[in-house]
Amino acid sequence: MNVPAANPRPDHELERVLVIAAHPDDIDFAAAGAVATWTKAGIEVHYCLVTDGQAGGFEPDRDRAEMPAVRRAEQTAAAAHVGVDQLHFLGYADGEVEPSLALVRDIVRITRKVRPQRLVSSSPERNWSRLPVSHPDHLATGEATVRAFFPAIGNPYAFPDLDEPAWDVDELWLMEHPETNHHVDITDVMNQKFAALESHHSQHRDPTHLFARVRDHLARNATTAGLPDGHYAELFTVIRL
Repeated sequence: MNVPAANPRPDHELERVLVIAAHPDDIDFAAAGAVATWTKAGIEVHYCLVTDGQAGGFEPDRDRAEMPAVRRAEQTAAAAHVGVDQLHFLGYADGEVEPSLALVRDIVRITRKVRPQRLVSSSPERNWSRLPVSHPDHLATGEATVRAFFPAIGNPYAFPDLDEPAWDVDELWLMEHPETNHHVDITDVMNQKFAALESHHSQHRDPTHLFARVRDHLARNATTAGLPDGHYAELFTVIRL
């Protein structure tokens, strides 16, 4: 597909942003820098985590029953580093997410409750050049979010059993889409982004190597975006209704 040119709403027009992701740490890898720039600008940011990431981690001796609580705590700590203290956990099973009517309904409910002007989620399209970012749960979460974004969230006749009234949100940002059309310069908030990533202790077998790879990737993003050397960027695909 060919995505349209980006036409994002100016940040100064925003009061709230809602970021929806499949697992704890998804947001921190893909968008924590952008989130930090938004909260620094006085924008209220909420996170919605579809699963508790209970299938993740590299600790064979840990009681797996502990993982949902561990990962919720890690995500809460990570969010605090980028100015976020409003988290919504849906509790779906890690590795089993489908773009079901139930998930679409839950995303509609949370979005109507938060009332954001900007919705951020995973790409529903697979990125073959960076396949690990296209985990099936990411794709399913992105698809469910797109279905909620249009037309359900703003349609008062969609899910009329919900207590939350319809809400018009006309801007969707996709993380890790194969065709990007917008960037956020995160150079000044890199320390916050990496503090957020480091909060996910249960997920990092070799954090030094991992974070070096992340830094290199963000530098390449900046080059792609036309930013000067020494800058770092996160890339997005912005869709406006």
